[in-house]
Amino acid sequence: MAIATVNPATGETLKTFDALGDAEIDERIDRARAAYAKHRLTGFDRRAELLGRAADLLEADRDDIARTMTTEMGKTLAAARAEAAKCVKAMRWYARHAESLLADEQPARADVEDSGAVRAYVRYRPLGVVLAVMPWNFPLWQVVRFAAPALMAGNTGLLKHASNVPQTALYLEDLFRRAGYPEGCFQTLLIGSGAVEGILRDDRVAAATLTGSEPAGRAVASVAGDTVKKTVLELGGSDPYVVMASADIPAAAKTAVTARVQNNGQSCIAAKRFIVHTDVYDEFAERFTDGMKALTVGDPMAGDTDVGPLSSEQGRSDLEELVEDARGCGATVLCGGRRPEGLPDGWFYEPTVLAGITPEMRIHHEEAFGPVASLYRVSGPEQAVNVANDTPFGLSSNVWTRDEAEQRRFVRDLEAGGVYFNGMTASHPGMPFGGTKRSGYGRELAGHGIREFCNITTVWHGSQGLADPGTGAAAE
Repeated sequence: MAIATVNPATGETLKTFDALGDAEIDERIDRARAAYAKHRLTGFDRRAELLGRAADLLEADRDDIARTMTTEMGKTLAAARAEAAKCVKAMRWYARHAESLLADEQPARADVEDSGAVRAYVRYRPLGVVLAVMPWNFPLWQVVRFAAPALMAGNTGLLKHASNVPQTALYLEDLFRRAGYPEGCFQTLLIGSGAVEGILRDDRVAAATLTGSEPAGRAVASVAGDTVKKTVLELGGSDPYVVMASADIPAAAKTAVTARVQNNGQSCIAAKRFIVHTDVYDEFAERFTDGMKALTVGDPMAGDTDVGPLSSEQGRSDLEELVEDARGCGATVLCGGRRPEGLPDGWFYEPTVLAGITPEMRIHHEEAFGPVASLYRVSGPEQAVNVANDTPFGLSSNVWTRDEAEQRRFVRDLEAGGVYFNGMTASHPGMPFGGTKRSGYGRELAGHGIREFCNITTVWHGSQGLADPGTGAAAE
């Protein structure tokens, strides 16, 4: 795949880039390892100062980088500006909280004494150089939610971004450089996917994180397993959106539209399967379908556009195949199901609602990465749980019910990394994010995320030569 900016609203190739050669890759890995040797010794005050500067610069650059993201992958300009603001928020959150999240932990006094120690504690130390393989759908946010905690923990980063967002990738390297990070702390590698294995096998690289497709995750996990390196994987989802009889149906239907078409429907945590109690099914289906029909599809730079193009021609073809397979197997198309008329030669697709989904349809098991919703009718909580869990994925879930007993049951039984009641799934820097089953493993964000790429070290002192342990990375 070429490393290029191709405007998905027009299909026009705007800029191309040469991939790095082997010697250049080797030099950058060496630079990252050398930077880690120094960065790991810095105190949290210095790390917070650097990340705070990066946040300030990004805030000032917000409009420009938003236009770049929209040009490269097609999200609406409003969504791109919101993404940049979210990154600023996460950077400042980690700058404030990293020191306390990684503070030394004290075991119970009884356990210290039972171990024969005079003093014992747990310290979180950085691992080293972390390779990040990132996708195009949230080209700024996906990277920042890795980079902010990793850098605050004392690691350094190498970014292999998706090949269709090279300008955003280069902006990120420049952002951290302008913020004052030493050379090598964060570098972008303009490379194809074929170069990832060699980098991950390099002894100078300590770990990897990947957000992307299941095949990509399997490939990275396989190499990491062979080299015994830590990985965090977020591999997408087919999230359920359950609506029970006690739900506020107008609110549930309105939120469902946003939950399905956010980021032009190309979001791992977008609701994709709408599972509705039979008592309220007809009302929800009508309101939801009307809401999807009312959306404006068009130029993502325009202020009145709700849904822009898909990121690539292949992405649209894949979505069309899922819809046609469902239609051929008997699904009813309540709205959409085709390319819109009267738009430029971009990769647009109408917001679509499919009803009558059955297990033999591909869309029942596969992730629909675009503005296509699957609608199911269920008789009660038990069937709702069964349908919700009948997927290889388990990233997040949404449930609309005002019944507390039902809420407890869904928390107990849904196979997902998150359960969001009477709202829609959204990531936040203070809450862990990740999935189960084929949605991957490990967590990003919050304390869980910053500790993923730390060496969790038990420190034990006998009675001889006891020293002041100090606190955290500042004392390393």
